[in-house]
Amino acid sequence: MRLVLTGLGASRGMALGRARLEQPSRYLVDDRPLAEAEVDAEVERLRQAIAAAREELALLREKVHGAMAREVAEFIDAHSLMLADRELTSGLFDLIRIGRYRASAALKMQKDRLVAVFEAMDDPYLRSRKEDVEHVIARVQAGLSRESSRAERQLASRVGEILISDSVAPSELVPLAEHGVLGVVLTSGSQVSHSAILARSLRLPMIVAAHDALARIQDDDLILVDGDRGEAIVHPAAPDLARYRAWQREMAQKGKRLALLRDAETRTLDGVPIALHANAESAADIAQARACGAAGIGLYRTEFLFLQRREVPDEDEQFLCYRDLVLGMGGLPVTIRTLDLGADKADSSGLVLDDEENPALGVRGVRLSLRHPQLMRTQLRAILRASAYGPVRVLVPMVSAAEEMASVRHLLRDCARDLRSAGHEIAENVELGAMIEVPAAAIALQGMIRSLDFVAIGTNDLVQYTLAVDRNNDQLANLYDPLHPAVLKLLAQTIACARRAGKRVTLCGEMAGDRRYTALLLALGLTDFSMHPAVLLEIREAIIGLDCAAARAQAKALLRAPTRERIGRVLARMGTTP
Repeated sequence: MRLVLTGLGASRGMALGRARLEQPSRYLVDDRPLAEAEVDAEVERLRQAIAAAREELALLREKVHGAMAREVAEFIDAHSLMLADRELTSGLFDLIRIGRYRASAALKMQKDRLVAVFEAMDDPYLRSRKEDVEHVIARVQAGLSRESSRAERQLASRVGEILISDSVAPSELVPLAEHGVLGVVLTSGSQVSHSAILARSLRLPMIVAAHDALARIQDDDLILVDGDRGEAIVHPAAPDLARYRAWQREMAQKGKRLALLRDAETRTLDGVPIALHANAESAADIAQARACGAAGIGLYRTEFLFLQRREVPDEDEQFLCYRDLVLGMGGLPVTIRTLDLGADKADSSGLVLDDEENPALGVRGVRLSLRHPQLMRTQLRAILRASAYGPVRVLVPMVSAAEEMASVRHLLRDCARDLRSAGHEIAENVELGAMIEVPAAAIALQGMIRSLDFVAIGTNDLVQYTLAVDRNNDQLANLYDPLHPAVLKLLAQTIACARRAGKRVTLCGEMAGDRRYTALLLALGLTDFSMHPAVLLEIREAIIGLDCAAARAQAKALLRAPTRERIGRVLARMGTTP
C-alpha cells in the first residue's frame, strides 16, 4: 500500500531502492559483578577495544582525506580526540578497577554521564555534541562485542539500498555511497548538518526529520526518495515511477549538457563575465577543479595539515604542500586561507583550547593565529615561498576588526623582508584579504576596505552568527535561513562596499554552489563565486542562462522585502525557486 512520509529535503535528487533499516545501536551490557582476579583482563579488553576504534577511525580518515568536504575529516578527528582523551579513558579504567564494573557497563555509565552533562548545557551547539559521545562509545562497544562497527556492517551488500536510520555520521556516508547505497532517510537531523553537506557533495539524495520512518518502513520495502520534495514514498505507485523515470531521463540529458560546458566561458546571457573558482584542500580537488575549467582556487583550506597530529607542521612541510598546489593550478590564481582551527575543528597539538565554554565564539581563526605569532609567521613564510611558482593570495579567517588585519599585514611584510634577505625568491606582491563571516566585519568593512587587497564572504558562518543559529542543531534547522532579510542586507552591503573600492569580492560558502541562490547573488552584484568543484559545471549552466542586468534590476525589491516569503516571491518572478 502506497505511503508518503514527509521530512526535510537535505540533499536534492531522487533514488529508488530497497529499504534497509538501521535501528539505533543496542549493545548487551554485562552488569555481573567483576571479580578481583578478572580486573586486569577486563581492563585489557577495554584497552584493545579503544585501540581498535581508533584504528578504525584512522583508516576511515585516510580513505576520505581530501576527497570530500572538510567536514568529514573534522568529524573523524573529533571522535579520534575523544578516544585519545586521558580523562575519558582513565575514568573508564577507574570504573573497572575501583568500581568493579565490567567494560560494557563502564562504557554505558560513562556515556550516560557525559550525555547528561551535554544535555544540561544552555548552548545549543554544545548540547548537540552528545551525538559525538554516543557514536564514539558505540564504536568501542562494538569492539567489545567482537562485532564490526555500524559503518563496517553497512558495507556488506548495500547495492540498491536506501538507508533508513535515526542518524548517520559523515564518516559513514562515503563508504556507504561507494558500496551502492542510493539514498538516505533519517528520522532526525538538519538540512545544514555535516552529514547533509557531505550528502550534497556526494550527490546522494537525503531526507532528514522524517520522524516516523523507522516505525512505518520495513526492511526490503520499495522506497522512492525525493530529496527535492522532502518525501519518502513507500511502495510507489505507477505515477510515482513514471515521475522517477522522467527525472532519470532529465539527469542523463543534464549530464551530457554539463560535459559540453567544461571548456565554456562563464558569461551571462547579456555577456557579463563571471569567475567560477573552486574550494579545495587536496590534490584530488585540484585535479577536479582543473577538469571543470575553474578560474582558480578561491579557497584553499590549510587545516588538514594540522589535524590528527601531535606536532604542528614545519615551514618546509607547509611550503611543499602549497608549492604543489600552485603548480597544480598551472598559473591560475590560488587563494590560501590561513589556519582556521577552533570551535569544532580541534587539533591534537594543544593549539586549540579545550575548555572554552562557547568555542564557536572563542579563540578560533585569526584570533588563534595571532595568539601564536610564530605559528602564523611559519605559515606566512611557507605561503610566500610558494608564491615564486605562481599567483598566490592570502586569506585571513574570522576577522572582526581592522586591527587584526593590520597585525597580519605587519607579519606578512616582515616575513617577506626576511625571506628576500635570506635569498628566497618570492612574488613581488602577494595580496592579503579578509574573510567576511562575522557580522561585525561586514558592518565595519567600509572602515578597513582600503587596507585590504580583496574580500571573501563565508556565508556558512555569516548566516549562523547573524541569526544566532547553530547550523548543526537540528532543533533550529528552520531558523537557519540564508534568505533572511538581515543576511541579504549584509551580503549586499559587503559586495557593494568592495565594488566601490575597486576590490575583488568572492563568495565561497554553501550558497555559491547552490543554483537556487545563483540569480539572487547576481542580483546583489556578485561576479566571483567559489564552490566545491563537483558543482561548478551546474552553476556555470545556471549562469549562462541568466540575464545579469535583469537580475540586478530586482535587487531593490529583494532588499526591501521584509520577510522570507516576500523574498521568495521576488525570486519566483526571477524564475528561481528558493
